[in-house]
Order: sequence, then structure tokens, then C-alpha cells
Amino acid sequence: MSLINTPLAEQIRIVITGLRNAGKSSLFNSLLENNLAIVSEVPGTTTDPVTKSMEMGKLGPVAFTDTAGIDDIGKLGKLRISKTYEILKIADIILFVTKINDELTDREIEFYDEIKKLNKKVIVVFTYANDKENISKINFFNNEITVKIDNKNNYGINKLKETLVELSEHIDKEIKPLDGLVKEGDLIMLVVPIDTAAPKGRLILPQVETIRDALDKNCQIIITKENDVKKTYNNLIKKPNLVITDSQAFDKVALQIPKKQNLTSFSILFARKKGNFDYFLDSLKYLKKSFIKPGSKIMVLESCTHHRQPDDIGTVKIPNLFKKHIQEDVKFEFFRELPENEKIKEFKIAIFCAGCMVTRNKILERLKVLSELNIPVINYGLFLAFVNKLIPRAIMPLINKKNN
Repeated sequence: MSLINTPLAEQIRIVITGLRNAGKSSLFNSLLENNLAIVSEVPGTTTDPVTKSMEMGKLGPVAFTDTAGIDDIGKLGKLRISKTYEILKIADIILFVTKINDELTDREIEFYDEIKKLNKKVIVVFTYANDKENISKINFFNNEITVKIDNKNNYGINKLKETLVELSEHIDKEIKPLDGLVKEGDLIMLVVPIDTAAPKGRLILPQVETIRDALDKNCQIIITKENDVKKTYNNLIKKPNLVITDSQAFDKVALQIPKKQNLTSFSILFARKKGNFDYFLDSLKYLKKSFIKPGSKIMVLESCTHHRQPDDIGTVKIPNLFKKHIQEDVKFEFFRELPENEKIKEFKIAIFCAGCMVTRNKILERLKVLSELNIPVINYGLFLAFVNKLIPRAIMPLINKKNN
């Protein structure tokens, strides 16, 4: 899948970080061969993160992000540094930028130790390579991956790009929706209701990605709406190897196809694609009154901004179904980012959206925080399968392939 049709959430994230005026924005422009970031000798020119995508050989589509200096000052500076830390947590590769001719500062040493603890791939980029080298700084990073560059004449930029591509084998790339679930020639039936939250004339991203992945895998596709499933299914001489539906149509679809027919949903595919599927599955056992006591608080975490409709899945449908099937006396709170840990501790369980608009690293980082606080987590699709009594059926296509 090329840059033109790879969502930003699935591009490899390369984050550029370092002190103010270390040459981060100039490096950003050099890598992208375009003056996209404002460059100035004034410290703190870069305020908000700037992200731009490009194709990079074996790495495929990547997204470079230029960040504010980690020695920024003042109240706004602290906020910018905090934003930089957030972005570093979801990075695949970090470019730590430092001037080759300056003394290594205590702040750089402290910060470098912090990013090494993130277990990311890190490249130390020495800027101003034509100046006299600070030997103590060079020696400090002697055991790290390093590249020397000069943004004024683009010295070393190609070497840096080559180094980035060499790391391609070590990047944990996000799987495709149907990886390991289908083979060439399989027939897949996709049940695609028209989502009222989607822009007019468009399908939502999980549907689009699944269709594209099926085509890439040379599968045959039948697409129908939820009210036409039985008619479409009965008209097929060859029955589908797999039926994938929008989770909100689980109840309608299950009634129109044989019980032995393999069935799952787009959202469940994305639970496997984006997060820790085993943790999601283990959390299903907590959907019971003995755990969700009266007065419990439930977190719903959405990853994108959209115009909420009267029948919005996250803020209306799921709360209503939860109160009907799990526990009536509960309070829901809705978030687009995780709150502070003390706030998180108030909740009994968290319910995620499919996460199609954010990276897998972002979802995994959220799961790490919640699991460390012993908060069970499921996603929309798994919840809707549960309340429609389609567990384990809706997860068996994924479980069977995993065990084979």
C-alpha cells in the first residue's frame, strides 16, 4: 500500500527531538527536501509538532515529526515539552539531534536516558558536521547508532536515510486487517451499513482498509447492506469463507446466516490489528454484575473527533446496551485521551473504539497504562458481540487461525 492510500495512523513514525537550535527543523526540511518547517536562529521557533509524510524504500510510507526543543522555557515551554514526550511514546524511530561542536549538556544526558527507556530505535544525529567535533560528546555516544550531517549542504542526509531504511527489519509494523485469516481465492462477504457518522459518499476507514486488504490478497468480495444479508447469502452458490460485519449490525446479520458460518466484525479485526488482543479477550470476563457493582464508573475512550449523531455508538448505543445487559446503575464518562492516573483509578472498566485513526503504538501505550492500574479493557466490537451473545462465535475465526 503506497503513501497515497496509507492512513497516517499506519505510517512508521519518525520523531525528531533534541535541544532548541540543535538543527531539528533544518533536518526535518532536509529529509523531506522541502522548506516545511520554519527555521530561525531564535531559540524556540518550533512550538507545536509538525508532521509530514514521505515514501522511504523498504520502510515504506513514513511520517516525520518535528518537535519543540526539550530545553524549552516558561509555562508554554513546559507544555511543549510535555507534548514532545507524548509523541515520543508512539514513535517507531527517534532521531536524537545534537550539535557536533557543543559540549554535551546535563539536560541532553538526562533526556537521552529517558528516551532509551522507551525501548525505541534511536539514531543520534550530529548536526554541523563541518565544524570541529567535540570529542567527549562523540565518545559518549560511541556505542549508539550515529550519523553526522550538515543541513547547509545536505552532507550525510543520504546516509541518514539509508540508516533509517536499514532499521526496517527491526520495526514492529502494524498487521493488515486480514493477515493470517484468509488466503488467495477465498470469498469474503462484507456487511456494510451506511454509517451516519461517516462523511457523505464515503465508507469508514476499517471498511476501506479491509476491502483494500482483501483485494491485495486476491480474495473475492461480496458487499451487501445489513437488511439484504439473507438474500445475498442464499444467492451465493459458493458460501463465504468469512462474513465480516459492522459490529452494530451483529444482531441482524447473525439471524440471517447459518450458525456454522464464520462471522466477525471490522472492529474485532481492529482489536487484533491495533491492540493487545489477548488482553481485550481476557477483559471480557469482567462484564458481569458481580464485578460491575451499582454506582461503578465506565470509561469510553474514542480516538477521533467526529460530529456525534443522536444514535452515536460510543455515547448513546453502548451506554444503553451496557445498562440493559450488564449493570443498570453505572455512570459513563467519555474521553479522547487518557486522563491522569488518579482519575483512571475511579473506573471499573474501559471501552475503546476501533482506533482506526491512531497508531498501534498509541493504543498499546494506553493499554500499558490501564493494565498497570488493573483496569480491564475491551473494544466496541467485542462488547457488541458479547451483549448479542456472539462470544465466542465472533472471535473464533481469529482464535482458530492463531492456534493453527
